[in-house]
Amino acid sequence: MESPMVVPVIDVQNETFKELWPAMVVAIKTSSFVALDTELSGLGNRKSLLAESIEDRYKAICHAARSRSILSLGIACYKKLDLKAADTYLVQVYNLTLLCSEEYIIEPQSVKFLVQHGFDFNKQYAHGIPYCKGNNKGASDHQGVHIRALFTELLRARKPLVFHNGLIDMAFLYQSFYAHLPERLTTFTADLSEMFPAGLYDTKYITEFELRFSASYLEYAYKKCKLDNSRSLTSGGSGNHVHVEFCHYAGQMSSYVDYRVCPVVESHEGQTDICQRFSAFGWCPNGTQCPLSHDTDLIILQDEKHVDNKRKKRKRQKKRDGGDAAEGSSIFDGAPKNKKTHMEVDQEETDDQQKATPDMCPENVPPVDSNGNTQQSEGERMNTESKGNGVCEDNTDSRNSVKIAPTDETKMKTNTDDSVERTAADRGQEKFSDHSTGTDAQKKKADSGTHRAGFDAFMTGYIFAYSHTFVKNKEAAAVKEDCKEDEQSWLPSCVNKVYLSGKAAPLNVVKSTFSKSSKAHMQKMGVVWGGTK
Repeated sequence: MESPMVVPVIDVQNETFKELWPAMVVAIKTSSFVALDTELSGLGNRKSLLAESIEDRYKAICHAARSRSILSLGIACYKKLDLKAADTYLVQVYNLTLLCSEEYIIEPQSVKFLVQHGFDFNKQYAHGIPYCKGNNKGASDHQGVHIRALFTELLRARKPLVFHNGLIDMAFLYQSFYAHLPERLTTFTADLSEMFPAGLYDTKYITEFELRFSASYLEYAYKKCKLDNSRSLTSGGSGNHVHVEFCHYAGQMSSYVDYRVCPVVESHEGQTDICQRFSAFGWCPNGTQCPLSHDTDLIILQDEKHVDNKRKKRKRQKKRDGGDAAEGSSIFDGAPKNKKTHMEVDQEETDDQQKATPDMCPENVPPVDSNGNTQQSEGERMNTESKGNGVCEDNTDSRNSVKIAPTDETKMKTNTDDSVERTAADRGQEKFSDHSTGTDAQKKKADSGTHRAGFDAFMTGYIFAYSHTFVKNKEAAAVKEDCKEDEQSWLPSCVNKVYLSGKAAPLNVVKSTFSKSSKAHMQKMGVVWGGTK
């Protein structure tokens, strides 16, 4: 029987940054690919982030990236081990606590969300790694030991970069550690294509369009991949399987490590009434007050049952129709009734559905304000959505936010309520190890703490590794022989395709003949590559 996975996450603060710098740089340079995740101080106006025009969305993202900040950065380095079983990776995970040295907006709703999930703002202000946004200010980006120099090392490594629902992540990283964001989206994508020549991969896009799962928020996708991989391994299935190994940390290093337990997906007796909203989006406005189950294990197993029943029904129909019946026209036909994918959901429809279907999430909970600040579908979540950005996406703008300068002697209470479980979508998934209910669940504190970005980066990387193995096995089976692995492109059909909420097509990260790279980018690349590419 499979045993739970224990993931070590190294906590990096200002006092330990210099000490851990060599290990982080080596991990990045020797990796096969790198997965990233961020925690943000806010995103601004939700509706603007979901504008019909992608160019308008980009403008809203730029405004958020320039006025908000990255609170923590998760880095997961996956190194393929050639001398081990095929598709075995050595994984090193880091969680960096950051502190922007300039004034920035932090949204009350984001503070509440993060504190509920164990984020320690006192720790951030006391021990966060300082950084300045935009173009260079003083210290050179390619010299010294600071966060912008670490980002430069990431660029120089030329490794595939993996996100989950990563458009906002990339914009914040660009603005925070690279240069001022360009005004046009085409310029931004042109810059990105040159910054990361090994390719960008979005596991949100991969999950929906390659793996075609019934849901694609981060915890669901990770647990589903891990479950499928385990089943194939224990059943002796043909093809390769994903194996992960971790470093053994001793001495002083062991004091920097936080261990995260990932229980095995298993069936649970008892409550079977699942919250359909959480099942579809990984988030429910009623949170812990919802009387229906938010158990991701149960959701996955129920989805699989629906898929199996749907498949059997199609076979019976095909027999009755003499084999002429068409297969389900939707790639999501296996999803349970009332369950929609992120791609199919728009903001107004989900708000209307919430009001019209009280049986899904009964109304005996704290009310939702008129601005919809606590209402959020997966389609509304763009960044916090499983990407792990850890902010509660709301409808706030600067009028409902507070500007915080790190020099202010502001102390925030961050005592996590023992009864609070993780409830926000995708990135703010429910507490991973908590399948208990009632009093037992209330006794457990949010144990992810400031390591949530790091662990979310690990999950993102695992999804990518599994997807690569899955596609490779499928291709090998199709030609009845082992496919030669193309190390230059891990998933050719998904490279440089970034998921767009509510859109059926991704954003292609390419430099077109009609777009030019930004001046700031050209100057930076000259420094990064020493005048060469």
